[in-house]
Amino acid sequence: MATSLVLSNPTLSSPFLPNKPKYEQSTNIRTVCSPISRIPRKSQRIRCAVDAPYEGNIPKFTRMNVWNPYKRLGVSPYASEEEIWSARNFLLEQYAGNERSEESIEEAFEKLLMTSFKERKKTKINLKTRLKKKVEESPPWVKNILNFVELPPLEVIFRRLFLFAFMGGWSIMTASESGPAFQVAVSLAACIYFLNEKTKSLGRAFTIGLGALAAGWVCGSIVVPMIPTVLLQPTWTLELMTSLVGYIFLFVACTFLK
Repeated sequence: MATSLVLSNPTLSSPFLPNKPKYEQSTNIRTVCSPISRIPRKSQRIRCAVDAPYEGNIPKFTRMNVWNPYKRLGVSPYASEEEIWSARNFLLEQYAGNERSEESIEEAFEKLLMTSFKERKKTKINLKTRLKKKVEESPPWVKNILNFVELPPLEVIFRRLFLFAFMGGWSIMTASESGPAFQVAVSLAACIYFLNEKTKSLGRAFTIGLGALAAGWVCGSIVVPMIPTVLLQPTWTLELMTSLVGYIFLFVACTFLK
């Protein structure tokens, strides 16, 4: 009878019954040994440097919302382009890394550049208008002279200026040995060539070239004797000085006449 009582009681140990695992003996097993922890979401967040807000330690541009671009960059309304560029570079360096500050600085800088460009364009237009108006109001003989004048590109002007300057330097270097006759002939041929290329008329080019050389020779013969001899080198003869004046007239004729 005693044996049956022992066996019928599940809470008593028996050498014939195996011991149950300890985890089955606890009523709070699910809360103690569950692999999923029910910790609140806030406690699971890890604080680190990545969680810091972007641009937190970078200074913010204080004049970001200023509407006037001059005041935003801190320059005068009469500031030059160099001063505007300097202010822009200084502010970008000071607030480097702050995206909104950089965008505000660049926006003000672009507005000032566009304003400067419009002012330069407006000035050029006004200058052309004034020149055109003066030409229209000039006497007829002035208009006739201007009809024979044109302004070529700067590249053409500098190339031809270099050519005739070279001829002048060559004449000065060989002044003590021989006269500048050869250099003058080469310059005249170059002037006729350039004029023929422009006018497409060899006769017209030849006439203008000879006329320019003759005018330069006459002017040189009149002006050079008036120059004090102290300002001239002993080897600079009247023929040399007259040829130098002729080079100037040939350059002007083949470059600006049409």
